[in-house]
Amino acid sequence: MTIKVGDNLPEGTLQIFKDGPQAISSSELFAGKKVVLFAVPGAFTPTCSAKHLPGFVDHYQALKDKGVDTVACMAVNDAFVMGAWGKSQNVPEAITLVADGNGSYTKALGLEMDATGFGMGMRAKRFALVAEDGKVTHLAVEQPGEFRVSSAEAVLEAI
Repeated sequence: MTIKVGDNLPEGTLQIFKDGPQAISSSELFAGKKVVLFAVPGAFTPTCSAKHLPGFVDHYQALKDKGVDTVACMAVNDAFVMGAWGKSQNVPEAITLVADGNGSYTKALGLEMDATGFGMGMRAKRFALVAEDGKVTHLAVEQPGEFRVSSAEAVLEAI
């Protein structure tokens, strides 16, 4: 079942890259904070690298000005890939790159997609959500091949 506005985010363990992979619980990421979590189908992929992630980098301060404590980008990639992608994209440390290597958190959200036809296996749909203390207050899921409702600009308009 797909998560929706008003739902609490599921418990789960993700990874971040800080001098190697480090586990981070979803409660550590979301509890007591206003968080923007956006997901991309894959690090180093065209739209994700050219538009989605850069938009949140460019609008990071505007999100902070609207009361966002944490901006996090998630992909069904391992922590090493997310770390390398962040470095290649000059992502500031203020933005958290979150690896969902096995896609288990993405599946718990009900936002997985089958990209085996593209040689990518199971991935996250492109989406953005806002959560306050772990409760979803805004959710925008893109239609396949689209990039509109989950952009940084769209999230800024929604909060």
